[in-house]
Amino acid sequence: MKLGLSGVLGVAFFSATVLMGAQPAASDSATYVGSKVCAECHEKEFRNFTKYAKKAKSGRSVKIMASDLTAKEIEECFACHATGYGKPGGFVSFEKTPELANAGCEVCHGPGSLHVESGGDPEYIKSRLSMEDCEVCHSEERVRSFDFKPLLYGGAH
Repeated sequence: MKLGLSGVLGVAFFSATVLMGAQPAASDSATYVGSKVCAECHEKEFRNFTKYAKKAKSGRSVKIMASDLTAKEIEECFACHATGYGKPGGFVSFEKTPELANAGCEVCHGPGSLHVESGGDPEYIKSRLSMEDCEVCHSEERVRSFDFKPLLYGGAH
């Protein structure tokens, strides 16, 4: 397949965006849609994620621990155990946003509304993840505190 100049530039921009972990400026306006929306196109990944990944059920862990935690500690839990907590369009509560109550696809891949609205344009979602992406939640302190190891692809899909 032969690409013209615009095609080459498009591929170069997309590659640089993915390799550098950057998101297009338009993604700043993206909102969270929930993992079930992702499942409409990514059935196999969603099935594996919900079957094998502990984070697919992580909201339940927060509920179990809540009675032993302060409000501040619960907020810290939601930062990693819910989708988009504290961000526009993200998890608010189990009652108001139950579809975002677990650490779903968008915790790692970013808010998916623009990706969905574009018909699946990969430019609007983070598709290549790095260890730095994992370390947002799997920080050195949390690894020590909870005795778990960050696994780049462990049970995700």
